[in-house]
Amino acid sequence: MNIVSLRRNPDELERFLDFFSRHWGMRELYRDCMTASLTTKSPLPQWYLLLGEEGKTVGGAGLISNDFISRMDLWPWLCALFIEDEFRGNAYGALLIEYLKQECCRLGYLRLYLATDHVGYYEKYGFRYLGDGIHFNGERSRIYEAVL
Repeated sequence: MNIVSLRRNPDELERFLDFFSRHWGMRELYRDCMTASLTTKSPLPQWYLLLGEEGKTVGGAGLISNDFISRMDLWPWLCALFIEDEFRGNAYGALLIEYLKQECCRLGYLRLYLATDHVGYYEKYGFRYLGDGIHFNGERSRIYEAVL
């Protein structure tokens, strides 16, 4: 397995866009965010793909400053974690989570947050429930924190 960063591999922009927009929609939003991430001096956002044998995309995730949620006092956020169906059950999500935690430390962050409706998954990887946050569309999500 190999984790690749969009910032270190800008020529892979279309591959990143294809993966994230296929699973989360909003292709133009991702295009704008990812394109800007290639030239900003800010440490965020960051985008990562997990590649398997022969360079096949296994999964991906991002580090962003806000996950479209009311708790703008918290950052960075782990976002858009997704493992392709055929690769699930192999702890590849755990591999990405651990890598992003290390990246946060490298960037100088002491905590990592995420918003989700999943209960029981992220707790296995050191996240604890903080409370609920409100998204721009009025929906609520659970907010988790990992101390790094």
